[in-house]
Amino acid sequence: MRQLSEEMKNKQSRMPVLEMTKAFADENKGYFCIPGHRFERGMNPALKEQYGEGLFRYDLTETDNLDDLHHAEGPILEAQQLAAQLFGSDRCFFLVNGTTCGNEAMILTAVRPGEKILVPRNAHKSVTMGLILSGAIPVWIEPEIEEAWGTAGELLPEKVDQVLNEQPDIRAVFLVNPTYYGICSDVEKLAGVCHAHQIPLLVDEAHGSHLYFHSAFPKGAMEAGADACAQSTHKTLGSMTQTSMLHMQGTLLDQNRMDENLKLVMSTSPSYVFMAAIDAARQQMAMEGEALLSEALQLADELREAVAQMPGYRVLKIGRQDLLRVVISADRMGISGERLQELLYEKGKISLELADPVSIVLVLTWGNTHEEIQHLIQILQEIRNEYMSDPYKGLQEEELKELPPPQVAVSPRDAYYMEKETVALRDAKGRIAGEMVAPYPPGIPVLCPGERITETLIGYLKKCAERKCVLHGPADETLQTLRVLVN
Repeated sequence: MRQLSEEMKNKQSRMPVLEMTKAFADENKGYFCIPGHRFERGMNPALKEQYGEGLFRYDLTETDNLDDLHHAEGPILEAQQLAAQLFGSDRCFFLVNGTTCGNEAMILTAVRPGEKILVPRNAHKSVTMGLILSGAIPVWIEPEIEEAWGTAGELLPEKVDQVLNEQPDIRAVFLVNPTYYGICSDVEKLAGVCHAHQIPLLVDEAHGSHLYFHSAFPKGAMEAGADACAQSTHKTLGSMTQTSMLHMQGTLLDQNRMDENLKLVMSTSPSYVFMAAIDAARQQMAMEGEALLSEALQLADELREAVAQMPGYRVLKIGRQDLLRVVISADRMGISGERLQELLYEKGKISLELADPVSIVLVLTWGNTHEEIQHLIQILQEIRNEYMSDPYKGLQEEELKELPPPQVAVSPRDAYYMEKETVALRDAKGRIAGEMVAPYPPGIPVLCPGERITETLIGYLKKCAERKCVLHGPADETLQTLRVLVN
């Protein structure tokens, strides 16, 4: 964690975008441009009553003295420079389309059509979108598997180095860090491996924007030497949904090309409310980050310790992880993660980030309270009292099995544009996928366009259908059929 000098703290106390929008709204005497609601005056009264008037007063557009995200040269540029300074990057871009557009822009910048990029199989579906847009060829690599939890773990530097030696035409490496479950890789060593091969390391840091502000966490991507990262300011900092940042450093990526690619994938009507929220979240971390995260860590420790004392539950604990992700399993009571999620909401109206066949994932921040933690512990205890008498069932062996490495038959881009037909799932063996299948959350594809469909995969998809997983990508969400390329 970097310590801020008094001079830097004084600079970081500013919120240029927030200050800009407030000054404009206070001084304006006539507004004849979009958006149509004209400050708060034209909004539906029911919406104003529910949300308050202030939010709409600052929903503005590119006009007098308001700067332009796509050609920033005033307060927006200043706010981005303050964020770059705080996170230790050479350049920061504010994103109003979420980390999705950041992942897409990083891939578009690092690789061109037909070039290879090394991608871990636990990458978010936005990476598949980036592959389709760029025309790049994925070389899939399997991260380590936390077998007792049935989830992807870290990506080993020596494994990456081996693949890069075997395929020296790979032009970039993509990394997910932290994972949805809070598991972190050794980004510093991975960056060293990539730079030894003279290629950039791109990091999907959607779940790690807070790593920079407390010594209890592994290093953030910029601190560890990555060349670019996209991080969801809304996921683990105090910004609004859909707001993110993209950071760059070093010379292996072209900043101007990144800027151009962001213009391709991000809205031309960026929300000033969103940009002000990013700016304010940055300022909050600069001023109070360590103290706020210490509060959150205390809550996480309280929960983790209480659950560890309850027979029937277990809590994920590994060497390198984000301690604000609390991963709990009730498998020793024969309760799946999905059922535990249902029980927590039914009995306690408690909402979780993620549930899978094995576990649940809770994301804690300083916005949580001691009372919430105690309520959660109480409901977990009630569930234990009800179910602990049931015989231990354990995990189903097939749930823990790693899917075999995918067989890329054609590039995701080519598959996206090629002619497709619909076939029954049972008849899809050996065919080439024409669509993506990604259980959501976490939005990690188990099948991408252009991959050969195997019997093992069909079995896995059948289980997804049986569990009624929420699926992104397939035209038929029941998975009775799949879209495949025409032979």
